Amino acid sequence: MTDAQDTAAEATLRTPGGAPPADVETAPIPLLEPREGIPPVVADPDALADVVAAFAAGTGPVAVDAERASGYRYGQRAYLVQLRREGAGSALIDPVGCPDLSALGDAVADAEWVLHAATQDLPCLREIGMVPTRLFDTELAGRLAGFARVGLGAMVENVLGYALEKGHSAVDWSTRPLPDPWLRYAALDVELLVDLRDALEAELERQGKLEWARQEFAAIAAAPPAPPRKDPWRRTSGMHKVRRRRQMAVVRELWNVRDHVAQRRDVSPGKVLGDGAIVEAALNMPPNTHALAALPGFGHRMSRKQLEQWQSAIDRARAIPEAELPQPGQPLTGPPPPRAWADKDPVAAARLLAARSAVSALAERLTMPQENLITPDTVRRLCWEPPKDPTPEAVAEVLAAHGARPWQVEQVTPVLVTALRTAAA
Repeated sequence: MTDAQDTAAEATLRTPGGAPPADVETAPIPLLEPREGIPPVVADPDALADVVAAFAAGTGPVAVDAERASGYRYGQRAYLVQLRREGAGSALIDPVGCPDLSALGDAVADAEWVLHAATQDLPCLREIGMVPTRLFDTELAGRLAGFARVGLGAMVENVLGYALEKGHSAVDWSTRPLPDPWLRYAALDVELLVDLRDALEAELERQGKLEWARQEFAAIAAAPPAPPRKDPWRRTSGMHKVRRRRQMAVVRELWNVRDHVAQRRDVSPGKVLGDGAIVEAALNMPPNTHALAALPGFGHRMSRKQLEQWQSAIDRARAIPEAELPQPGQPLTGPPPPRAWADKDPVAAARLLAARSAVSALAERLTMPQENLITPDTVRRLCWEPPKDPTPEAVAEVLAAHGARPWQVEQVTPVLVTALRTAAA
């Protein structure tokens, strides 16, 4: 940045509502170029070794971001990794040419990593050997501080007074070579991330929430990889229309074939066959390829071989013995859906209503989203199976057992105890 830009960045810290001080110009400054220009893309071991050495010698937090090709490629792998650190500058790394970045991860292992929406990027970073031990999530920090808009562009604008160009967020990052405008956009994503982190840390400290944020960041860094999703075919868009078990079997068979084809071709499953087409086939159960071709999503552009592939999946579902058909809905591992509480347990429904109201009011007073104050699932579990005597100690124990952080337990326990006792009375 120029000296003028540095001065502007220091002057334009905004409030959580997004309003700048009255004596500060409100128009954001367009951020058009990285301060050292667009870094070269690192795609070979020698260039990577230079980056590792530079970042190991750098100081302070490390800004980290990753670009995926969601909607274009199979899975959520990283196709570009961006980093920036004081003393090292910015780096753009191609994980296709450099698929193992564990040496880079080790070089900055002791540093705090600054990410925006960390839970989105950590899985793909973990796949290439980059796992932080400490982090600062600027999106989550914005939520805790009460900002209404927490996307990176909105945060940089509201907090620092700069406008980031966000037109390339949904492009196909598996494209090679990557165009210069895309690389400029990628480099700018980490350009001010540490500046944003510093401003948000100061705002959280001012609000008395910095320790809360630190506990949240520590929980994210310590969280293990998510286990594979059970029955992922059940998340097919439009699945609510599918009522009969035989139809569910069709969805399952078509979903599994589509996933196999998508993985083999390395394309997004939606590019192989849309969710809408899967649901239409399940609802209509076509007896042959001619009938299948008449359904939406299986039009004239689909080859006969493809139609036969999908029809074979439908025929397999039709032949499954009744006892082996999928059950409607997944086995519950917790409370039933809240809409069923009034019939199943009216007293529990009253507890939940009181608890939700109390949490909502507290979240409003603390200027943060309810789900960041305490997860809705934790509140449901407490209300469905509360302690016999809802003392503060007993409620706090239940909350902690369900993963609530100490700051959350401290904040919500008093209002939940009151809610449980009020509902009981």
